[in-house]
Amino acid sequence: MNIAKNMEAIFVAVIAIAAATSLATAAVPKFRAAPASMVASADQATMYTVYVSAKRLSAEEKAAL
Repeated sequence: MNIAKNMEAIFVAVIAIAAATSLATAAVPKFRAAPASMVASADQATMYTVYVSAKRLSAEEKAAL
């Protein structure tokens, strides 16, 4: 009998949770896999190396920034 009295509140709570969940997930873009032509295989991959050569700042130069 107690469940029958609160059935409207339970129904409203379920609808509110469903609406909040649908709104929360609506802004998330769906995952899209790259087309097969865009995916590089391991034998075609090129590894680039970047060398950075710069003078390190002294404590006085760091303090000046």
